[in-house]
Amino acid sequence: MNKPDYVQKPLRVALVGAGNRGTVYSDYSLHEPGQMKIAAVVEPDEYRRGYAAKRYNVPESDCFASVQDFIDSNIEIDAVINATMDREHIPTALPILKAGYDMLLEKPICLDRNGLFRLYDYAQKYRRKIMICHVLRYAPFYVEIKKRILNGDLGEIINIQTEENVSYHHFATSFVRGKWGNSDVCGSKIIMQKCCHDLDLITWLKSGVAPRYVGSLGGLKKYRPENAPAGSGLRCLSDCEIEETCPYSAGKIYIENGRWPQYAWTSIEHLGENLTTEAKIESLRNGNPYGRCVWHCDNNVEDHQAVIVEFADGTTAVHILNGGVPKPCRTIHITGTRGELLGTMEDALIEIRHSNPGEANGFSTEKINLDIREDMHGGGDLRLVDDFVKFMKGKNPSISCTNLKDSIYGHLIGFAAIDAMRDRKIVEISI
Repeated sequence: MNKPDYVQKPLRVALVGAGNRGTVYSDYSLHEPGQMKIAAVVEPDEYRRGYAAKRYNVPESDCFASVQDFIDSNIEIDAVINATMDREHIPTALPILKAGYDMLLEKPICLDRNGLFRLYDYAQKYRRKIMICHVLRYAPFYVEIKKRILNGDLGEIINIQTEENVSYHHFATSFVRGKWGNSDVCGSKIIMQKCCHDLDLITWLKSGVAPRYVGSLGGLKKYRPENAPAGSGLRCLSDCEIEETCPYSAGKIYIENGRWPQYAWTSIEHLGENLTTEAKIESLRNGNPYGRCVWHCDNNVEDHQAVIVEFADGTTAVHILNGGVPKPCRTIHITGTRGELLGTMEDALIEIRHSNPGEANGFSTEKINLDIREDMHGGGDLRLVDDFVKFMKGKNPSISCTNLKDSIYGHLIGFAAIDAMRDRKIVEISI
C-alpha cells in the first residue's frame, strides 16, 4: 500500500458503508476539503454507492462493492471510515486492518466480548490506529464536564448518574419499526446500540479506572401487541381506525413532520432524491416497515433498562434508559468529595454546587451556559472527524480521543449488563 505525505495534504479516506452515519462523517470533507477527501467508496448497494460517489466526487473506478475488491485494488488511501452495520464491523474491520489501513469505526464496536478483544489484538499486531465513533465525548457539554473533573472542581468522584430519554418518534423509528428493533436480526441489544455512548461517557469521566461489577434490570413493557389500543390496525395508513389521533402515526411522523427521512424512505430511495408525497404514502401503505403499527412489529429490544456499576476504586455509577418519552434529553448528576454537578445536554446548561454555610440555602452554585451548535449529538459529529484527521496526521490526540484501548471499558459494561439482566445476577468483569 502506497501512502503519500498527507501531513500537508488532505487525508485520503475510503468510506466503507455509505449509509446515514457514513454520510454524516464523510461530510466533513465538504466542510474541510483541505483536511480530508473521500477518495473511495465501498458499498454493496448500487444506489447508495452511486449516491456517495456523486456527493464526494469519487470516480467510478474508485468505487467498490466489497471490502475485498477495495483491498485488491491497492488504491492510494490513508485511512478508512467504517460505518457498516453492527454485524459487519468485525468482518470488515479485520481485513482492513490487515491490509494496513487506520480506521474510524462506528459504534458499537462489535456484538460481543470476543469480537472486542479480537479487534484489539489485530490493531496491535498490524500496528494500526483505531478511533471509535463515541461522538458525545466531543460535545461541548461533556468536554466541559471532563475539564471540570480534571480540574478538581468536584474532588474525587463518588457517584455518576446518567439518563438517556429517547423520544417516542425516535424510539418507534429506530427500535420498534426500524433496523435496530430486533436484536436477533441486527445483532445488538439497545444497551449497546444506543447507550454505549452513555456507558462510554461514564468510563471516560472515570479516566481509566476499571469497572468491576455490573447489574442490570429492564425489559420490553410498552411496545407489545397486548397493549395495542382499540381500533388500531397492522399498518397506520391502511387499516387503522385511530390513525388521526395516534402520536405514532407514520403519516404524521414521517410525512407531515418530515422526521427521520434517512430511515423512513430507505425502501424507496432508489426512486431518487425528490420523492413525491404520493410515493411515500404508497410505500407506508404497503411494504415499507416504517408504516407498521408500533404495537404490531417484530421488535424485541428493551424499552426501559437500568444499569448499575461499581468501579475498582469503589465509585458507583447508574445509567437509566427510558424509551418512548415525550421530550428527548440526556441528563447527568455527578457527586464528588468537594461538590456536585448537574446538567441536561439539550439545555446546554451545567450547574456546579458546593457546600457553603454562608449561603441562605447552604450551598453556592456556578452556572455554566454553553454555546453549542444545532447539529446532532450536541455538536460532536464533525468534531470527532476533525480529531480523527488530526490524529492520523500525527498531532497529539485531544482530551476526547476515542482510541480503541480507551473505549473498551464502556463496551465491557454493556456486555456485562446484557448478561446480568438475562441471568438476574451481578456480573464481575475480569480483564
